[in-house]
Amino acid sequence: MKTSFPLTRRALVAGAVGTALSAPMIGRSAFAFAATPGRSYSRRAVDIVASSLVIDMLAPLKITTSPDYVAHRLTDAEAAEFRGSGITGFHNAYGLGGPDARAQGLEFLAGWQGFAGRNSHVFTLVDTVDDLDRAKADRKCAVIMGIQNAEQFERVEDVATFRRLGLRCAQLTYNSQNMIGSGSTERVDGGVSDYGAAIIAEMEKQKMLIDVSHCGDKTTLDAIEIAKGPIAITHSNARALVDHPRVKTDAAIKALAAKGGVMGITGVRMFVRSTDPTNVGHMADHIDHVAKLTAIEHVGIGSDADLNGYDDMKPDEYALLKQGYKASYGFRDKIDIDGFDHPLKVFDLTEELIRRGYSNENITAVLGGNFRRLLAQVWG
Repeated sequence: MKTSFPLTRRALVAGAVGTALSAPMIGRSAFAFAATPGRSYSRRAVDIVASSLVIDMLAPLKITTSPDYVAHRLTDAEAAEFRGSGITGFHNAYGLGGPDARAQGLEFLAGWQGFAGRNSHVFTLVDTVDDLDRAKADRKCAVIMGIQNAEQFERVEDVATFRRLGLRCAQLTYNSQNMIGSGSTERVDGGVSDYGAAIIAEMEKQKMLIDVSHCGDKTTLDAIEIAKGPIAITHSNARALVDHPRVKTDAAIKALAAKGGVMGITGVRMFVRSTDPTNVGHMADHIDHVAKLTAIEHVGIGSDADLNGYDDMKPDEYALLKQGYKASYGFRDKIDIDGFDHPLKVFDLTEELIRRGYSNENITAVLGGNFRRLLAQVWG
């Protein structure tokens, strides 16, 4: 069986399906990974990740405030981290907005698609789900271009323009109010506006995935009701488990599922649990909740972090990022959760789902199968 993370001398992964026997063995069925001392995974977990089309529906290729990073060429070590992560689909999206949102959006698409192009030995761009499948077969990382806002749509016609230029998914709002609706940290949530309803209709017409991850409660419910087909919550968690304005009510989760949508569970610390410790097991609690509330077909992953997480950012960039949010975000000392804060985090989550008794089929669905089905339906 082919694996999407082959061995090289510099590769992060030291063992996987088809090559696992060359890795150091811990006991009779655990495999150690190079460059991660003390970390090992079961043969079952390695096999599941290798055979799954893993899609992280909020996975910026790099969390950085530097405008020059898009000109960066990956080092061998960085390329190995991507190839070894087990993730095929990376939904690369930033939160943009303000008076120049349209210009920001165009620069974002140009810069990051250029980044993927100059690192074409690792990345390929996504147009349809066939590109995700092809990337898996070719052992590459597939980049789904998204924007965590819709302020770039100054006119309804802009939806078609941005899709033509590569945008495949857009949130209706970020955290604040815009012409479409209300963000999750706005004082008052007025729901989706008339203009917002027109944008939703055009996004569906243009086969662009609608995302309501950062929308306020009423705006989220309005968008689900207005949309004719399924939409997504690419990265959020359940308010039944943690009281935070950025996570979703059971009513929203059930409404999303009733339309055939999928919700990605995030590993952002304050969206997972209100107190420490906060670890990958607590993240899996949210997967459990959504699956039991609706069905396993409606839950996936949207880590909301790059491969190394927020806490590995440069100190000045880390401080600047935190300053950009309202106090209601409730940042703690760390943003990442324990066990989901490194390039092999998908393996840790897989091990946790195995411990909870999930079948291989259901784990594969959570890791990416459910989002693949949704994307195929929306993109056509």
